[in-house]
Amino acid sequence: MADAGADGRALEVVRALRDLSREQPYGAELLTGFSDAEMDSWTAAVPESVRIVLRGIGGVRTEEDEYVFGPRGRQTFTDGYWTLGAPDFGEGSLIVAVGAGAGAAGGVWGPVVTVFPFRDERNVTIEAPDFLDWLAGLTARLAKALESGEALEPAVPEAHVSAVPSIAAAEGPDAALAALAGPGDSLTDLVDLRALPGYPCGVNWEPYFSTSSGTADTGSSDVQYRFAADANVLFLRSVVSGDFLGRAVRRHREPADAAHRAVAGLGELARRFPEFVRLAPGATDSAMDAWDVPVPDAIRTVLRAVGGVDVAGLPALVLLPGAAEHGVDPELHRMLGGDGTYRPLARLRYGRSEALLQVRTDPSSRQWGHVVCVPADPARLREFPEAALVAESLTGLLLEYLRLARRAAAGTDFTGQVRHDPTRLLPGAGHPWPRPRPVAEWVGDADPLRAAAAAELPAGSYAADLRAVPIPSEVCFHRAREWPYAARLDRLSFPAGGRLVAAVPVAAPADAPAGG
Repeated sequence: MADAGADGRALEVVRALRDLSREQPYGAELLTGFSDAEMDSWTAAVPESVRIVLRGIGGVRTEEDEYVFGPRGRQTFTDGYWTLGAPDFGEGSLIVAVGAGAGAAGGVWGPVVTVFPFRDERNVTIEAPDFLDWLAGLTARLAKALESGEALEPAVPEAHVSAVPSIAAAEGPDAALAALAGPGDSLTDLVDLRALPGYPCGVNWEPYFSTSSGTADTGSSDVQYRFAADANVLFLRSVVSGDFLGRAVRRHREPADAAHRAVAGLGELARRFPEFVRLAPGATDSAMDAWDVPVPDAIRTVLRAVGGVDVAGLPALVLLPGAAEHGVDPELHRMLGGDGTYRPLARLRYGRSEALLQVRTDPSSRQWGHVVCVPADPARLREFPEAALVAESLTGLLLEYLRLARRAAAGTDFTGQVRHDPTRLLPGAGHPWPRPRPVAEWVGDADPLRAAAAAELPAGSYAADLRAVPIPSEVCFHRAREWPYAARLDRLSFPAGGRLVAAVPVAAPADAPAGG
């Protein structure tokens, strides 16, 4: 049954717009409406109250902006929304959620949201709960602007809410919000639209990329928007491209039983798909006791059962020491910190280059830390110092292999399915870039890891904190504006098992600490 109240509001809005257009034909030009046949062909359902508007009015053109209420020609609805306009001369996007809704006859059109990805403040505003309320507000503001001869003022928020990291919502205590959030993503925040305190409602949010202090490459970052769950949630995903990361991200928590999950899952797949998943025998505890680096219990759980992982379509991992294919050039070995600071896992070939996949280890703290990948050619690494963060830990890497293998096993082409992610493990693959900082900025830092790094590393070193960046990420020291022109790398340092990464240029005094 049609909503008589909504239909009445629609008729009022149409009358108000037509009256305004007659009085101010150059300030409020109405675009041709749509037929029911056109609206029936759209991929988004259109409720009757919205049809009342769209039959007579297809949009509004002002002196500065154009608002288009539906697709023309090849335009389509995408990701659960329709773009009504591009305010501020194309700097922003005005979108309305569209789609099927259980609580609305024929679908939902709302809420209406403005997004300005590159503003420092007021970059997201929930302007109205639905299309009709937004259009009524626009009509009133436009009438006021035309009467006064002033510019059309944007909607001013009367209330505010905060966007939250989607992973925090997915792993949080609110079961209903966790269901709406799905698995979550490090570069995606969400806005809970179910019970906003008022409209227009400002959203405390900023993208994860930064366009300040120079960009790293092309500066083509953007924000993707998506409504979900009958427009009860707005997802805001930062696409970090050509810029540095601007703030810390939330990462998925690694399960406490990650080692057991990895061993059990890979073992099951190896039994079911022996032609695609092969596991090498593990090591005894006595053998691990003789290694040059202490082996924590979680790593022992893995290595007792698995000494190597070969998944079709992915680089083969050799987890035990002594593999001939993991031999490291002596100069590269020095540049990576030498004995006891890393364990090679795989040698990756891409184009004419090679990279060394490794898990960073810290003998003093007995930590096996992050899994990273660096160019295997010392000359290239010296000229273009960089490192890719691949996984939180060795168990995290194995869980990723398990995820990809399970996804492939569910399809019809195992190897082809796995190869959807061919560059994930490599440096230079377009991963987000944390901004390297002069390590001198960490002198006296409240964080003990940063302060210790500043005290131990030579002056002139540059560093990045890898504890709150997406996985995968890539630290490109040579892209930072502060990196000395024509500098050459002496070595990379990975304090605390790779929680931090630092580059020490050849020019840095070997015996002068940053704090000295």
